[in-house]
Amino acid sequence: MHRIVVCSTCECGSGPGFAKALRAEIAARGLEFEVQEHACMSNCANPLSVAFSAPGKATYLFGGIEAEGDLADAMGFARIYAESPDGWIEDARPAGRLRFCLLGRVPA
Repeated sequence: MHRIVVCSTCECGSGPGFAKALRAEIAARGLEFEVQEHACMSNCANPLSVAFSAPGKATYLFGGIEAEGDLADAMGFARIYAESPDGWIEDARPAGRLRFCLLGRVPA
């Protein structure tokens, strides 16, 4: 199962709302992702923090996500991440602005 983790305590306060919006978009598009909220992802200098992970795939951590403006780009990344067999994204252009918010990619 693919997973998106959203920081629920970032000082911007938009984590829970962004997680809710992600859940709605994922359901509407029929994607197989679980969206979780997690208290503090230790990236306080770059709120809002969001991570994508799945068993056997690289994990991605993003920071500086704008809850109101980055939903479509997050969904673009979710689509290319789901389509990648190992999670290694070579062309992140479909992720829009998120590609500039990438803080780290951890191999599986």
